Amino acid sequence: MDPRSSLHPARRPLTPALRALRLCLHLLMAGLLVLAAVRAHSASGTAMAVVTGAVYAAGSYLPSVRDSQRAAAVWLGALGASWLVLLFLTPEALWLAFPLYFLQLHLLPARWSLPAVALTAVAAILSYVGHGAALNPGVFIGPLLGAAVAVATVLGYQALYRESERRRRLIEELIETRAELAAAERHAGTLAERERLAREIHDTLAQGLSSIQLLLRAAERALPPDSPAAGHIGRAREAAQDNLAEARRFVRALSPPDLEHGSLAAALERLCEPVTAVAPGAGPRVRFSMSGTPAELPTPYEVALLRIAQSALANTVRHSAASRAEITLSFMDASVTLDVVDDGRGFDPSSVRPSSDGGFGLPAMRSRAESLGGTFTVESSPGQGTAVAVSLPLPAGASA
Repeated sequence: MDPRSSLHPARRPLTPALRALRLCLHLLMAGLLVLAAVRAHSASGTAMAVVTGAVYAAGSYLPSVRDSQRAAAVWLGALGASWLVLLFLTPEALWLAFPLYFLQLHLLPARWSLPAVALTAVAAILSYVGHGAALNPGVFIGPLLGAAVAVATVLGYQALYRESERRRRLIEELIETRAELAAAERHAGTLAERERLAREIHDTLAQGLSSIQLLLRAAERALPPDSPAAGHIGRAREAAQDNLAEARRFVRALSPPDLEHGSLAAALERLCEPVTAVAPGAGPRVRFSMSGTPAELPTPYEVALLRIAQSALANTVRHSAASRAEITLSFMDASVTLDVVDDGRGFDPSSVRPSSDGGFGLPAMRSRAESLGGTFTVESSPGQGTAVAVSLPLPAGASA
């Protein structure tokens, strides 16, 4: 992180604490310049103190000094040159070294600021000696101790600032992650509710209307040709047929988005694409194939087969370390079968426990298949890969 970023309003708004620190620095520099001008005992010293103050004020208000490292270095060079002249004219300019330490540490990178602070301390010591002061430990300790305090203060503040920024970014990432997780949960809940409603409509309204239509057709055939009730029964049968078609449209509208724009086979083929598109070695190569003559399946069948394929393939990618996997959809005379086979590490099916991360595990896949009158089998052993198969009986009226 740029160490000057904490002083740059253009980069980041100043906090109240930083505004207070900057104001204190300005007041310290102004007070020391006034002290140097008053005690200069010469017009040239007073004039040089004014010039140094003007250079400092110009840099404090120029946006380029705050935004450009090069401009800051030029300004610090000009300020340092004027300070050296003032230091030559009056020993009272020695005290200006302390605010100069902070400016150099804030505005210059570490590889330049630390040497600049050292040179400033040396110049202050030499000036003090050059103006005839007696040599004593205080001559050396004062400037050097001030430089050490400035370095420790600035570097400590910068470390705290970096830690604060790291925590702020972590909090922002956490908030974004929580929002994404909440959105994903809402989306998953919406899809689950759509599937539930589709199953309920299919299993209740649609099946009931279909039964009513069959009963009315039987009643219509049993009536004499000249029966006055024949017209009413015919209209009732037509109404039941229309409502059955409407119920089926509701079921299709509530089906998963993967099935909205194509057949089950197309949805299964698209399911393989995100896996096969990853970088080599990051996941198995997945291939889809279909055998037999496709038959029109009820929406609950398509939803169940698609969800089982998604879950089985997710388990393959996550747990099996397989290099190849194959999804096969087979249409037979009286059933439809889905197989998901991989060449991964395999496992012992008898030792399977419910997923701890809430995943759609083998028991849930089995329950979904058996709820439609089908069968669900898993064949696997350690080191021998895994084969998941689900077979659903074709409903009456499903044509191949």
